[in-house]
Amino acid sequence: MEAEASGGGIEETGSRVMGSSGGESRWVDGSEMESESPPWSFFGDDENRDGYGGLRRRLFKKPKRADSFDVEAMEIAASHGHGSKDLSVWHTLALAFQTLGVVYGDMGTSPLYVFSDVFSKVPIESEVDVLGALSLVMYTIALLPFAKYVLIVLKANDNGEGGTFALYSLICRYAKVNLLPNRQVADEQISSFRLKLPTPELERALNIKDSLEQRSSLKTLLLLLVLMGTSMIIGDGILTPAMSVMSAVSGLQGEIRGFGTRKEMKIQKLMTDGRKSGFCKYAVVLVSVIILVLLFSIQQFGTSKVGITFAPALALWFFCLGAIGIYNLFTYDITVLRALNPAYIYLFFKKNSIQAWSALGGCVLCITGAEAMFADLGHFSVRAIQIAFTCVVFPCLLLAYMGQAAYLMKYPKSTGRIFYDCVPDGLFWPVFVIATLAAMIASQAMISATFSCIKQSMALGCFPRLKIIHTSRKLMGQIYIPVINWFLMIMCVVVVASFRNTTDIANAYGPAATVKPPWQNFWIAEVGVMLVSTTLVTLVMLLIWQTNLFLALCFPLVFGTVELVYLSAVLTKIRDGGWLPLVFASCFLCVMYTWNYGSVLKYQREVREKISMDLMLDLGSSLGTVRVPGIGLLYNELVQGVPSIFGQFLHSLPAIHSTIVFVCIKYVPIPVVPQEERFLFRRVCPRDYHMFRCVARYGYKDVRKEDHHSFEQLLVESLEKFLRREAQDLALESNLDELDFDSVSVRSRDSDRAGDDDLRTPLMWDQRLGEAGKAGTSLSVETSSELPSEEDPSLEYELSALKEAMSSGFTYLLGHGDVRAKKNSWFIKKLVINYFYAFLRRNCRAGTATLRVPHMNIMQVGMTYMV
Repeated sequence: MEAEASGGGIEETGSRVMGSSGGESRWVDGSEMESESPPWSFFGDDENRDGYGGLRRRLFKKPKRADSFDVEAMEIAASHGHGSKDLSVWHTLALAFQTLGVVYGDMGTSPLYVFSDVFSKVPIESEVDVLGALSLVMYTIALLPFAKYVLIVLKANDNGEGGTFALYSLICRYAKVNLLPNRQVADEQISSFRLKLPTPELERALNIKDSLEQRSSLKTLLLLLVLMGTSMIIGDGILTPAMSVMSAVSGLQGEIRGFGTRKEMKIQKLMTDGRKSGFCKYAVVLVSVIILVLLFSIQQFGTSKVGITFAPALALWFFCLGAIGIYNLFTYDITVLRALNPAYIYLFFKKNSIQAWSALGGCVLCITGAEAMFADLGHFSVRAIQIAFTCVVFPCLLLAYMGQAAYLMKYPKSTGRIFYDCVPDGLFWPVFVIATLAAMIASQAMISATFSCIKQSMALGCFPRLKIIHTSRKLMGQIYIPVINWFLMIMCVVVVASFRNTTDIANAYGPAATVKPPWQNFWIAEVGVMLVSTTLVTLVMLLIWQTNLFLALCFPLVFGTVELVYLSAVLTKIRDGGWLPLVFASCFLCVMYTWNYGSVLKYQREVREKISMDLMLDLGSSLGTVRVPGIGLLYNELVQGVPSIFGQFLHSLPAIHSTIVFVCIKYVPIPVVPQEERFLFRRVCPRDYHMFRCVARYGYKDVRKEDHHSFEQLLVESLEKFLRREAQDLALESNLDELDFDSVSVRSRDSDRAGDDDLRTPLMWDQRLGEAGKAGTSLSVETSSELPSEEDPSLEYELSALKEAMSSGFTYLLGHGDVRAKKNSWFIKKLVINYFYAFLRRNCRAGTATLRVPHMNIMQVGMTYMV
């Protein structure tokens, strides 16, 4: 059943609903009402007007209102440390072994193409060129992946989760910088939400916090920085598979006659017909495209099945790198160990000047995938990633580059395919198979990281809703997004075909063209992500870690300077292909910011247009219509107040359900919300209205697997717990009021002391209540034993009404909102909201599918939000 109501705006809807009540409407914002329910009154009107009653009420502090319907949440939160990863030694070593197949695939395949790209800019004329390039590569790996990520950045994790959005959520928990104003005080009571607060005497952190919270421009700048880093990671997901697979397949050049080599293509073009040369010319492209299509086609089976052989294969690959490197060192020239002296970097730049600076674009390829060490942290542990890099990846990569440099000292003309030329005779085909498999694994790492980034962006309201398939029942981080998967595949095929064809056509016209596609020109995104992480970690140091100011500034000065130098070298290659990652990143950045911008405007409009409590009280418990048995679940985004869409339902429907629950699916800036702390419940309006609010909180790593049947059952059971807990709190408050009133009355008759002595008794009872609250729920338990549920007729009546409503069934009330810019808005805003944001809303996943609600029980009305 679907009731469509069209209107020019929310204002018209509100006036129509309130016309029948005869009262004047009043719209409120989120800051006007802290509590949704009117205060309970336990005394008559005469007592309320009495001066003593007013004095007593001001002095007596009522017990804290219970919002969570899970009574055990407080106890469980104290006993479980969510997010901690205290693992045994053997388990840590097992995780370290697994990281080889997931985290380090991209970086592990870099020896396939680094020196080829470096020496395409700087020809080898003396040993200074080889030793300088080797020293530059070695210290780049030591400085950025090892010193920056392994030693520092990995510690800036969000309860074991890493990545750009993890840093952003960490900052959002400490400072209120999220543009979506749906944060509640109760969110800070989640066990995984807790942070070490700054000491009062450390004013620097507090000043930074105040500046971020008070200036909207800084909030927007921080969000743009995070979105920029995320969009660049997604861009890497397009370029990494294309680069890795094509670099591995290019190893067949020279081993198979006519397989795309420059000289053989030139000879064949002169001696054979065009069709044969055409096949040979595009052989590398065809094989690469076939591998890429197969790689993306098997993603639907899940990361666990696809990656079951990843860790052993990568372990074998790193063993080959180290073994071949040691063989070449002792066979050709062990004196390349002189490159450990960083003075050769100075000599390298002194000799080659501008060419050496241009070669930095190829040197940056040795650290591709370094950001995956932090982005994939949620699947492993900090110690596991540190052990794997320090004990396996780092030494094997150094040996591989040293071995290639030793080979180039003797054969300087082998720069074009240095990796395969330095492989010992008889081992080419085994190494080629392992290299191809390692290249596919490196691609898998970035594809999985792209899926994770998209999911985190969706959870934090920065990406349109897409279908997410969870491929593992044990690991919640293993997901598959069909739309993104096929988009990545198409883009990878386009990149491989376009740039490879361009290079081959250039080869046919002149020998000055290079065989390799300009891969180093694509890695602007890689350096950009590093700069974003450097900025965010610096903010974490100043805001949360409270690091010494000198040490905190040394971090961006050292690592930021190196990254800016690399970025300057790569930016000069925009015309040669560097524009491609910028285009990808810009497209995703526009999509994410447009979605976030429109969502924030829509939420702010809903907050301003909430139905006032005065109107709800004027309508009465019947809400101005007929109440029929049943439970209506009204889904909305507000965490407080009555949404304006509820007025549309009252106006459009002939009757409304006897029990109304406003359900809000809310994502909080933490990785995981424990199941026992997931829900908050609060009563809306007086008891006879039978209206409640349920806030279901999820972290950006949480998986929503429950169907509507289990969700309905859990909701009703939790609602019953909330009603019983509320009755216990009210009974406790009533008993304390009576005891306090009797005590003060006795002293008034027996003593003529001043009012100061009378003020102490309520405060003493308040202290007793606070001690009881700290001790746990013992006082509540005693009260419940004194007042069992059978003696509370109002509770029994409400529970029976709830059971009757449940037996009549559930109905899901959804609002279909159309967001439009106001007529007096700027042209840019109209263009973004009316066209771009509207296009994204029409083509994203529907709310019924996202919320997992049954189509047979849906009632939907339309509403236009003028923002």
